[in-house]
Amino acid sequence: MPDVDADNELLARELDSVGSKITALDARVTEIEAVVKRLEATALATARGLEEVSSHWDAVYRAMRRAE
Repeated sequence: MPDVDADNELLARELDSVGSKITALDARVTEIEAVVKRLEATALATARGLEEVSSHWDAVYRAMRRAE
């Protein structure tokens, strides 16, 4: 006859292990979400900077064409 108490103890340990892993994964997902938000903000700032540089070069190009 199987030892029900031993099976329950083993199951409890396995569930505790899985619970700890889920908690750790949840913490990592939270960290990753924060990194993604910072990356998105940096990408937006970079895009705005490139747009500004592009507009300056457009102005230089227009000035050069007028000089011709």
